[in-house]
Amino acid sequence: MLPLNDIEANNDFHQTIRTYLNDRVWDFKFYVSKEWPKKPIILHFPGCTLTPNNNIYQSFGIFCPSEQIEHVDLMSTEDVLIDWQQPLYLNFTHIAIMNRLDDFYKKIGLMERLEGDIYVCNKLNTDLELDELSAEAEMRQLTVDDVKRIHDLYPANEIECVDVFEILVKVLPGLGIFRKDTNELAAWMVHSYYGAMFSMQTRPHYRRLGYGIRLATALTKLVIERGYQPFVVIRPQNEASRCLYTKLGFEKVYETCRVKMTPNCLQTNGAHEPTAPEFEVDDNKENKPIDEGIEDMLAEKCDISKGNEAAGQEKFSTTDEGIEEDK
Repeated sequence: MLPLNDIEANNDFHQTIRTYLNDRVWDFKFYVSKEWPKKPIILHFPGCTLTPNNNIYQSFGIFCPSEQIEHVDLMSTEDVLIDWQQPLYLNFTHIAIMNRLDDFYKKIGLMERLEGDIYVCNKLNTDLELDELSAEAEMRQLTVDDVKRIHDLYPANEIECVDVFEILVKVLPGLGIFRKDTNELAAWMVHSYYGAMFSMQTRPHYRRLGYGIRLATALTKLVIERGYQPFVVIRPQNEASRCLYTKLGFEKVYETCRVKMTPNCLQTNGAHEPTAPEFEVDDNKENKPIDEGIEDMLAEKCDISKGNEAAGQEKFSTTDEGIEEDK
């Protein structure tokens, strides 16, 4: 059995599994090594909701315990689930895993990185005194009618589809601050499909009004009430976001990066990306899918209960990036 603290040490992966089991926001496919748990590496597809060629196997996430990081080397032999001659995207993944993967991939192509630090809230600071909202503004739950505006503002909308936002605002907590007179969306934040509190966005002319910390405080409380551990992904150079979340009690726990992988064959000849083949899982290959009993298996490994919400608790109406841009 894989120790719980191994997965919890990678909070983004742990919360991805929790969100999948509890809320089924998106259809993920999980695979473990054939020698699991002796070789504890897990893949999940897709890593984001817009993938090259609409092929879910060109975007993925990886988990492997840091003390057994050598098992990431199994990726170099994987040729059923992943076609290394195609462009690939990895969502935010522990930096140690990415570095190990780069040792193998640099012989094939180029890895372009976007760094992000994981900040986790173990205890929310409830002593902060927030200014009252002005009479012209109100904070309320997001709805499907707000989705297009949200997606347009989202800084990573090239890798996340509108459809996932429509699901998010129905299933997970999401809040916005609106002008009362025009109903203009001034700022917003939602709980994402991979467990993070999605990147907060504030329109430029509404910054410095305290909207960011008000949204972050309110959403953190909702996420905790639902049994999740709040976390955000903050770019290392984003001092404003780091200050905001540390005020709320968030602490940095580890570094991650999001990666675009481009094989040398596409860099050099400029050829069109070939359509990726349909993948089937061969029982004789190293990886196999978790299909039958996936909920029980993942719940056991991650100490996750599918029914952990308090009886009668309302499902709040309400996905990648998590790179904070406020505020």
